[in-house]
Amino acid sequence: MSEQTAPQQDNILLEVKNLKKYFPIRKGFFKTLAGYVKAVDGVNFYIHEGETMGLVGESGCGKTTTGRVIVRAYEATGGEVWFKDKNLGRINIPDLDKKQMKSIRQDMQMIFQDPYSSLNPRMTLLQIVGEPLLVNGVARGSDLKDRVAELLRVVGLRPEYMIRYPHAFSGGQRQRIGVARALALNPQLIICDEPVSALDVSVQAQILNLLQDLQQDFHLTYLFVAHDLSVVEHISDRVSVMYVGKLVEMAETEELFNKPLHPYTEALMSAVPKPDPRYQAERIILEGDVADPANPPPGCYFHPRCRYAIDRCKQEEPLLRELLPERFVSCHRAEELSLIGVTEAAVTYQG
Repeated sequence: MSEQTAPQQDNILLEVKNLKKYFPIRKGFFKTLAGYVKAVDGVNFYIHEGETMGLVGESGCGKTTTGRVIVRAYEATGGEVWFKDKNLGRINIPDLDKKQMKSIRQDMQMIFQDPYSSLNPRMTLLQIVGEPLLVNGVARGSDLKDRVAELLRVVGLRPEYMIRYPHAFSGGQRQRIGVARALALNPQLIICDEPVSALDVSVQAQILNLLQDLQQDFHLTYLFVAHDLSVVEHISDRVSVMYVGKLVEMAETEELFNKPLHPYTEALMSAVPKPDPRYQAERIILEGDVADPANPPPGCYFHPRCRYAIDRCKQEEPLLRELLPERFVSCHRAEELSLIGVTEAAVTYQG
């Protein structure tokens, strides 16, 4: 993100600058380095305090990796992650030592995708939800039990459940346990890594409503990673779109869904189902394969699948730029293209 597109710092909680995460490819008996998988390759975005930023894209585009690099579950290959901590002020996460990170992690938590594998089956709810409190020296003994009981009430579970093990609960209840664990240390930022994708549709709505209620009650900020665009539209204030490790567009939710500026976003919008089953949108079918993050094409990574591509797209990599206020896009032809959003998508009657 260039200097002229730098956001105002007043209410920015998290700002990611040129973030990179490369995984080495090793081959042969001696594990010789043969290259890198560029899972996250120069990502830029920012999140305001109290808002929900949706992060969307195809499977394998680097959404989850981005979230894990932010909390340093993975170490960044390059770039900056500026976080406005309530105690330490504005700090760059990759520069912190182990002791500082322990303090920061109290303010940055994650809710994981799979509620079945993210909970230890040998621990009770008291141990699972209470572990962050115990490790950080926040509560012990009867205070710990009282705090866990209150957290379970907040997420819609009964306090007496704290003596039970995860196998006794449904998928939706397990995800509520994961939410309670994330809330234990009163964080400022929660990274939601596809928190409803493994749940039934009816349960998804309950968890989404719970997250929105908690955001209001505890003044939370969310980075909401997902691939279901209908879910993202429901919960997000702004949306960032990723493609093969790069950010291609960022805008307020309504603007992005109604008037996309990038051809890849347009293709995603065409896949959003219509509420009325008698009408079906005409899908934009992208030809070709997703670019290989270990061997990406020159120029724009999307150009082999883009129906608007020109010679410049094949040779010159587009930079993420602010085309309109609070609207960022990385496309050479963004000014001249008139793309179709969800509301304007051509539909056919199926009745």
